[in-house]
Amino acid sequence: MIYPIVAYGDPVLRKKAITIEKGTALQGLVNDMLTTMDLAHGVGLAAPQIGKNIRLFVVDLAQYLATEGSSKAGKKVLINPVLKIDETVAPSIYEEGCLSIPNILVEVPRKEKITICYFDVKWQLHEEEWTGFPARILQHEYDHLEGKLHIDYASSLRKSLLKSKLKAISQGKVDVPYAMHFPTQRRDAPDPQPATRP
Repeated sequence: MIYPIVAYGDPVLRKKAITIEKGTALQGLVNDMLTTMDLAHGVGLAAPQIGKNIRLFVVDLAQYLATEGSSKAGKKVLINPVLKIDETVAPSIYEEGCLSIPNILVEVPRKEKITICYFDVKWQLHEEEWTGFPARILQHEYDHLEGKLHIDYASSLRKSLLKSKLKAISQGKVDVPYAMHFPTQRRDAPDPQPATRP
């Protein structure tokens, strides 16, 4: 199944996601999320972005790992993640986008080095250290589980300038190459689906 991406303005994007009971079968949902992420050309997708208020996200770090020569797997599934940030490490600032808030880039400060603990889809526990862009991507997706969006890091002036664009997105007035679910749509209404994989 290919999910439509939940657009800005939907309350699910502002809720703190719920911890998943250990042992829950998630392989089907994970496969669908990875496919949805790939079709939207994203590098990460959190469960709230498909309307599911649970602590789960997927990422594709392959393009960044190739340049760093890392042996870590590119596509990752992170269930009930816990983020540990070294506050002594200075942040870097870089523009970020978001599939739920298309065509809006915001400069976001992120720590250059993190440690993240999580379960994989087989409920095996992992603890990993990440730096650079992979660390940034993981922090962005983790924010989604906390009900936080990249636009929250914008200055007051920038936020005021974005108001009309954000309103347009919430009303479905946006052109994107992937299916979206807008706050104006009923939850029980059928979601639009892309016809086929390109």
